[in-house]
Amino acid sequence: MRVYVPLTLPGLAEAHKAGELGPGPLAAYAVTPGLREWYVSDDIEELEYAALSRAAAASLRLLAGDPDAARRRVVVAVDVPDEDAVADPDRGLDASAIGEVRLAAAVPLKKAAAVHVDADDADTDVTAAAGALGAADHGDDDAQFTVDGAEDHVLLWFGVQEIPNLIA
Repeated sequence: MRVYVPLTLPGLAEAHKAGELGPGPLAAYAVTPGLREWYVSDDIEELEYAALSRAAAASLRLLAGDPDAARRRVVVAVDVPDEDAVADPDRGLDASAIGEVRLAAAVPLKKAAAVHVDADDADTDVTAAAGALGAADHGDDDAQFTVDGAEDHVLLWFGVQEIPNLIA
């Protein structure tokens, strides 16, 4: 199963140094039954893009909690056995948990298929979105509009061998 692990650039640097994403448990996003129902599509590429987008939103939350991190959303796509990606049945009705899975243990970085990172031109919108998350969570429509602005930026695809250049 392909899962999408949200990170920041400092988190990616730590994973690169350690050779693994972790320690567990790790939050990730995948094509789950709940995501299929929410997104209402049979196209696996669209569903995987939806899971990637959910992970990008989680990466934005990580950025909001780390003001020193570069304002780039980071998502690592990793292939794991299906049984390693477990959805929490208690959060099945929670809209914020759609597509969310837990990985109990660290995942070797060599299992990563790709890294997705914002381009430089997303900096302003991602910075504004990270700053507006709190107000958006409390129902501020203008803040939500700002948060949604980060989603207008498509994450770029990088091969795993490019990680040293991304964290340099």
